[in-house]
Parts: sequence; structure tokens; C-alpha cells
Amino acid sequence: MSSLFTDPAAAARAAGKYLTFVLGGNAYGIPILKVREIIRLLDITPIPRMPEYVRGVINLRGKIVPVIDLRMKFGIPTTATTNRSCIVVTYVLMAGATKLMGLIVDALEEVYQIAAEDLEPAPDFGKGVSTSYIQHLAKTKGQLKALLNIDEIVQADADILPLSAFPSETVAPKA
Repeated sequence: MSSLFTDPAAAARAAGKYLTFVLGGNAYGIPILKVREIIRLLDITPIPRMPEYVRGVINLRGKIVPVIDLRMKFGIPTTATTNRSCIVVTYVLMAGATKLMGLIVDALEEVYQIAAEDLEPAPDFGKGVSTSYIQHLAKTKGQLKALLNIDEIVQADADILPLSAFPSETVAPKA
């Protein structure tokens, strides 16, 4: 099946390895190079006056890392966490610096090597509906997976949380 990309170079740049996970029964993915590590759910310390999806912070080997619940951020009805729920600690670009952010997901799937021909651009739903948080759609194993632009997702959080709340990383990952 051919890709709808009009620019083959854009599809080639987007191809690569993605960590895929489940939220509310749907599959999503982020570039593997944006993932620092995956950890089990830890005790999360709530921070007052934060939006509901900002669950709080964790102490990750001496670094305080903000944690957001992607289910809540996306408006997906919440369910009880399971033994498959986890935190994906990611690198995000905020205010020109690479920071750490934890994302609570329902379950991990696997790391996929996604070829350029399996990618489609994010859909356009018309005026007033932003899909900037979706980088691409991937067709893998008969399913569609939304490949997320994690930097775009957390941009609103940069306005809520002070930049000092995010630990910096000295080595910026390749995007």
C-alpha cells in the first residue's frame, strides 16, 4: 500500500523505531529515541493547583520528574491502574532545553520498526481542531497507531509548570 506523503523525504525522516503503548484500548507510539526509560508505577507526590492530568512528581534516582496521565490529558475515561500500567520517562523539548517528563500509560506493546511506506500524515479534521500532537499514523499488523509528537503534547504543561520543575538532561536525544 502506498503512502499519502507528497514528500518522500518527510516519510523517510519519520520512519524508524517507535515504542508503542495502549491507552483506553487504542494504540499509540512515540519515537524510541524520546524514551529514557520505562518504570513501574511509583508513589506520585501530588502538587497542589495543577490540572487533573498532572498527577504530580516522582523521585527518579534523585531527579524530580513531573508525571502526567496521558489518558486524562487526552480525555479518555479513566480506569483503575493494573499491573501492566507504567510510567514512560521521556525526553521533551521545552523552551529550547531537553527535559524529563513521565507519562502514565495503560500498558506497553512493543518497539516497532516502522517503514516509510507504512506512515500516513496526521489527518486534517478542519478548522478549529488541532492534530498537531499527532506526528503520523502508522499501519502495523492491520492496526492504525497514532504516533505522537510528545513535545507538542507537553507544550501546554510548560505554561503550567515552571521550567525549573523539569530536570534538564545534558545530552539531547536525536528526535
